[in-house]
Amino acid sequence: DFTEMMRALGYPRLISMENFHTPNFMLVSEVLLWLVKRYEPQTDIPADVETEQDRVFFIKAVAQFMATKAHIKLNTKKLYQADGYAVKELLKVTSVLYGAMNTKGVERADVSEEDSSKFKFDLGSKIADLKAARQLASEITSKGASLYDLLGKEVELREARTESIARPLEINEAEKMMKVAIDCVLEQVQKTKDMLNNVALDEASLEAKIEKRKLELERSQKRLQTLQSVRPAFMDEYEKIEEQLQKQYSSYLEKFHNLTYMEQLLDEHRRTEQEMFEEAANMLRLMQNRLKEEEQRLLKSGNNDDSDIEIQEDEGSDSEVEDRQIMKQRSTTETLLQG
Repeated sequence: DFTEMMRALGYPRLISMENFHTPNFMLVSEVLLWLVKRYEPQTDIPADVETEQDRVFFIKAVAQFMATKAHIKLNTKKLYQADGYAVKELLKVTSVLYGAMNTKGVERADVSEEDSSKFKFDLGSKIADLKAARQLASEITSKGASLYDLLGKEVELREARTESIARPLEINEAEKMMKVAIDCVLEQVQKTKDMLNNVALDEASLEAKIEKRKLELERSQKRLQTLQSVRPAFMDEYEKIEEQLQKQYSSYLEKFHNLTYMEQLLDEHRRTEQEMFEEAANMLRLMQNRLKEEEQRLLKSGNNDDSDIEIQEDEGSDSEVEDRQIMKQRSTTETLLQG
């Protein structure tokens, strides 16, 4: 089986069981190194096995590697013998690699038979496993920390445990402790019984209070019904006053509406008067400006007429000229005022 497994794994040399009839450490070391490289190619294990110390170191390194990485426990003494017993230890590693190769080949055949387009990796189904793994990892760390603390206290606890075990058992003290424990239990039982009795009494008192409240509720409901059925003496007067109040309220609303309407009309009248006053003021201002402009224009034209009159000697005296100018000014002012 070992030779067939090595051939299947791809070992370059041919191995037969006759090679292990006598101790052959060189072959064992070569096979071990090849298996380690086959398991993890980046492993750095020294291949020097010339001296006895180097061989011991080599065997220890391979055994430690297999124990930590592959979880395979190897017997270093049998490996160091390098005979048929070493083959059994080598068979542990080769069987693991051979089984992995077979499972990988089966998986590849299954995948090749299936259509690659139909292959889907469902990540959602792995989320729950991932959460569970994280939770377990946190629990492992917390349990490991607590275990480390407890192991640190083991020295003190071991001494106390040995002292308690070595101490002879006294029957009188044991009886006293049992009696004390029995008394405590009996006391607790009595307390629970008292509590149960108190609960029963409280339940009875609560039921009595509930019945009393029910009777009071029935009486109050009956009284309410009688009060609702009886008409009070002041109800007629109340209805009359309510009617009068309704009439007063309607008249109040009417007067309030009229008052608001009159105030609105008054505001509109005041607004129109104000607009008319502003228009008259604007007209007077415009008329004053026109009169001033006309007077200035007449004064300018009067000066021109005076110059013409002085040149013409046949027109008359200066007094007549002034009278004419005054008459012209009056006539122009009167025409403006009429306009």
